[in-house]
Amino acid sequence: MDADAAGDRAVEIRIENVHKAFAARPVLRGVDLTVYRGDCLAIVGGSGCGKTVLLNHILGQLRPDTGRVYVADHSEPGAPLKLLDTVDDTDRDEIHVHWGVVFQRNALFSGTVYDNIALWLKEVKRLEDAAILPIARRALADVALPTDDEFLRRNQEQLSGGMAKRLAVARALAMDPAVLFYDEPTTGLDPTSSAQIHDLIHETHHAPGPGGEARTTIIITHDKDLLSRLEPRTVMLHEGRVFFDGPFAGFHASTEPVIRPYFEVMPILHAAR
Repeated sequence: MDADAAGDRAVEIRIENVHKAFAARPVLRGVDLTVYRGDCLAIVGGSGCGKTVLLNHILGQLRPDTGRVYVADHSEPGAPLKLLDTVDDTDRDEIHVHWGVVFQRNALFSGTVYDNIALWLKEVKRLEDAAILPIARRALADVALPTDDEFLRRNQEQLSGGMAKRLAVARALAMDPAVLFYDEPTTGLDPTSSAQIHDLIHETHHAPGPGGEARTTIIITHDKDLLSRLEPRTVMLHEGRVFFDGPFAGFHASTEPVIRPYFEVMPILHAAR
């Protein structure tokens, strides 16, 4: 088990001096960040600050120009850290088995509610329908969606925005992930649906992960209400670097000339997504 030398806390993700530029335009300019097992961590910052670019480095969809990204491999005893640049496709797939991702626009597949939950379980975990059905019902129940056959057969295009988001979370939970990633999870939702998703993220974070261990949650958001509900460890990116890293209460109370204006315009940025 890789642990932080200061507190012997298990490390889930370690980012070391990551730089990334696109067409000679720097986006990440030396990001250093350690995510500990069991963290509920929110990544915030103005548009174009590199939040999604950083997430895509963690997910292995981008490689840094310079720097290193390490992630815990829960397929091995003790979940040792692996340097993403050195793992092959097979090892990367093994790492991803233990992750759940809820994308900004849900990224639901065409087809039924059941199809959306079953596909990853079939493709990644090689499960058959007989094993998938109880998992699907349990995941739907966990997000307060119906579990009957009629709902399982419903086309995902017939779902409301709030129900579609819940289905996206259920699909992620069905994988029994050690780490959950959310990219702007309340974008486009009405206040009532947003509040329900706030509670859902809180509940799923605090529910035991695989083997009863603490689950790690990483959220990209501009949603001030979500942050107030979760009170997560808050990381603000500014000009391609980590500008703030600490409790949400400290972020909320900060009078820093970089943080305060951003905090005030967060509702506008959230509504514009």
